[in-house]
Amino acid sequence: MKKAVVLLSGGLDSATTLYIARKRGYSCFCLIFDYGQRHRKEITSARALAKRTSSRYEIIKLRLPEEASALTSRRIPIPQKRSLKTIGKNIPPTYVPARNIVFLGIALSYAESLGAKKIFIGANALDFSGYPDCRPRFFSAFSKAARTGTKAGKSIRIETPLLNKTKSSIIRAGTRLGVPYNLTWSCYRGKRKPCGTCDSCLLREKGFAGAGMKDPLL
Repeated sequence: MKKAVVLLSGGLDSATTLYIARKRGYSCFCLIFDYGQRHRKEITSARALAKRTSSRYEIIKLRLPEEASALTSRRIPIPQKRSLKTIGKNIPPTYVPARNIVFLGIALSYAESLGAKKIFIGANALDFSGYPDCRPRFFSAFSKAARTGTKAGKSIRIETPLLNKTKSSIIRAGTRLGVPYNLTWSCYRGKRKPCGTCDSCLLREKGFAGAGMKDPLL
């Protein structure tokens, strides 16, 4: 089968991306990153999704700088109850510096080693928190670097199937593919239940409401 590396965080976007890759006929190798995030519950979700799809996976432990992001430092408060019109307008404190550059770099190494021709990432640039490493021009620049900085060159492509989709359209597409959204996790707080007030929870709520569906986690 065709091989692909999938960045699997455990959220609904990455879960949908995994199912899209499988639908396209790829045998998926999932990379799950443990980088000291506060919402470590997403790692459990990612592992469950990989097992559900019978995908090979590996959990990569990294030590990213703790004090630069609300997701890695408990000293920085996670924004709560922001207006949906405000979310995505600037870079919030939940941004983890250069996270996707690091993750994609590792994924590129795995892809070249495994002979995989695709790297799938569930980045979204519409209903998103405003992270600079989730924008189209970033992926264009990274793809150029990947072509010039690897032996594989043009043979490995970065796939961003959700980049220009709304959260509701992502959920509708995932539902048609049978994505088990009850296994996903989005909340930045990572407690027993979603907080319902962080940016990620609010965007998730907007998505399910727009799709005319009920979030199975609520």
